[in-house]
Amino acid sequence: MNTKKKTTIKDIANVLNISPAAVSKALHNDPRISDKTKKAVKQVAKNLNYQPNHLASALRKGKSKLVGVIIPRTNSNFFSSVIQNIEEVLNKEGYNIIITQSNESYQKECNNIDTLLFTQVDGIIASMANETIDLNYYKKIKSKGIPLILFDRGENDLNVDYIGINDYDSSHKIVEHLVNQGCKRIAHIGGYKHTRIFNNRIKGYLDALKKHHLPLEEELLIESSLTIEDGRQKMSELLALKNRPDAVYVAGDYAALGALQILNEHHINIPKDIALVGFGDEPFTAMVTPTITSINQHSAEIGKQAAYTFLKHAKETTIKQKLNKIILDAELIIRDSSNVKKLNS
Repeated sequence: MNTKKKTTIKDIANVLNISPAAVSKALHNDPRISDKTKKAVKQVAKNLNYQPNHLASALRKGKSKLVGVIIPRTNSNFFSSVIQNIEEVLNKEGYNIIITQSNESYQKECNNIDTLLFTQVDGIIASMANETIDLNYYKKIKSKGIPLILFDRGENDLNVDYIGINDYDSSHKIVEHLVNQGCKRIAHIGGYKHTRIFNNRIKGYLDALKKHHLPLEEELLIESSLTIEDGRQKMSELLALKNRPDAVYVAGDYAALGALQILNEHHINIPKDIALVGFGDEPFTAMVTPTITSINQHSAEIGKQAAYTFLKHAKETTIKQKLNKIILDAELIIRDSSNVKKLNS
């Protein structure tokens, strides 16, 4: 089997009968090389389909100009928007990004980290998988002196930069809104408590209920992976209760979509019988019937701030990270699924 040999600087030098060093200088427009030689070198390079090894060149200078990005999943407008804004900011500074996804798997996340470290990225920007409890792989990044920036999902124990929204206050806003709509029995389909952002959303929900003297019943609080199927299953469980909720706050829009499907399949009037609120402001929340009230997490700004934070560390000769949080205020987007007062007006 024939394998195509990659053209090297030495091959170009052999054709022109000059030294590889002269070829390298010509390709980099060194003023010590004549224009005639530069032209000849570039023509031969083109004829031989020479592709410079930018990574090897960058590594010789001590920088790969690559930044790794780890996200839980790509089928989310929130994460897509974060990535787009990270890339826009970093591209302007000469960096490219390598995107990996964990699919909410701890093991896949560990593999992603190993791959990015092997590639010698200059930094890693990450949002943790649902399964992640052990932080040793993230500590491994820090031990190598590589800037680590976490967004959306991150843990304080790592003592690194974090960019996200105020999840606790977001839950308060949602419960306050539902209470103002006349809801008195509010359920919460949340994420897993071991993940800080979902734990904060649960705490905000519970404290808001307590503030308004509403029932803190165990059957109304359900943890899940927040997939569409989870939303369907957990909503079915809530409908099976002897005393159904009159509102359901779901900590993720995909699970809220699954919950909406079940409510529609059971011909339940939304929001008159059961009001529904999601989280994330995915585009489909404004397209389904009824449209879904949700929290806008300002994904574009999160992406920009994550990139700016990396660039700040990239200029440092010694990386000394500490817990530094950039917390954005989330916005509640009220739509038909929870607007009981509009329905009654």
